[in-house]
Amino acid sequence: MTRNIIILTIQLAALVTSLTIVTLSLTWLERKALARLQQRMGPMVVGPHGILQPVADAVKLLVKEDVIPAQADKLLFWLAPLVVFVPSVVVWVTIPFARDTAVRNMDMGLFFITAFSVLAIVGLVMAGWGSANKYAILGGLRSAAQLISYEIPVIMVVIGVVMLPQSMNLVDIVQDQRVIPYAVLQPLGLMIFLIAGVAEVGRTPFDIYVAESEVMGGPFIEYSGAHWAVFFLAEYINTFTLAVLVALLFLGGWTFPFMPDVTWLGFLWVLVKAYLVVLVIFWFRGTFPRLRIDQLMSFAWKVLIPLSFANLVMIGVYLFYGWPKWTLTLMSLAATVGVAYVIYRRMTWPARATISQRLARARAYRRVEATDVR
Repeated sequence: MTRNIIILTIQLAALVTSLTIVTLSLTWLERKALARLQQRMGPMVVGPHGILQPVADAVKLLVKEDVIPAQADKLLFWLAPLVVFVPSVVVWVTIPFARDTAVRNMDMGLFFITAFSVLAIVGLVMAGWGSANKYAILGGLRSAAQLISYEIPVIMVVIGVVMLPQSMNLVDIVQDQRVIPYAVLQPLGLMIFLIAGVAEVGRTPFDIYVAESEVMGGPFIEYSGAHWAVFFLAEYINTFTLAVLVALLFLGGWTFPFMPDVTWLGFLWVLVKAYLVVLVIFWFRGTFPRLRIDQLMSFAWKVLIPLSFANLVMIGVYLFYGWPKWTLTLMSLAATVGVAYVIYRRMTWPARATISQRLARARAYRRVEATDVR
């Protein structure tokens, strides 16, 4: 019994240390990726190519003065960062990087991850309420509304993934993708999961409840120093968690088609896939502007949630009638292309209307000129 507790403690300590190192690497990678998109150099001073810049930032946050508002509820104020941080670490207990590489492989692992990940919402509301600041309370309530809304399509896509292998064990789900990854069978599910996951993490363009480039800072407006660093750490851990889940649920995880499993090679393969997904998330931040709160909520309830139900129906029809796999791919791909085209037409309508008006005025002007000449 004592030996098992010691082993589990060592595993958890190694897990937290590894996630901290991953967070440091992600902050450096994000700065470099955004700098490359914006034709800048990024951090170059602290260490070779700025590789020690995340360490310098971490030291700065830890030694920075930690101020607590006089009217704040100190218990809630202190507990809120932990309530946000702990679920982001606990879900890693059952996330495997290879078939036998996990702290504890669970038969209901995917259910465990989904259940624990939503607890962070409580911490954000606690942070806003405990700060005794009306802007922080507003940010906390907006965060709750956003995360609850985008949790629905995430859960519906997860149900669709579970329906194919008939298992919630992540190892079984990955092994079922040995020949054909679920990204090929469910491109619509992959799109919904990635977009809704980015909104769940609260990154651009879905960071409306934080709005860090504006006057308010969401539920974190009164936090500084180490307390704010805990929120920051949780955000990047959740970002990496999303990337790893995309790699496991849709990109085949550690499997190579028609090749035996090799633990260390599969571990590296999952890391490569996860970091590629992370680069896509950083690309979103460097490309898309922040949505307004009404646009954000409308996109969840009018687009992603109906699409997630449609994705579930398509998988159910495919399984019930026993159709070949290419039919599921065709249905999902047709829905993805159709929705993308409708959104593109909707988003570009103002520009196209303006161009049409200008062309109409130009044609009318030329007709007037031609009449004057005659």
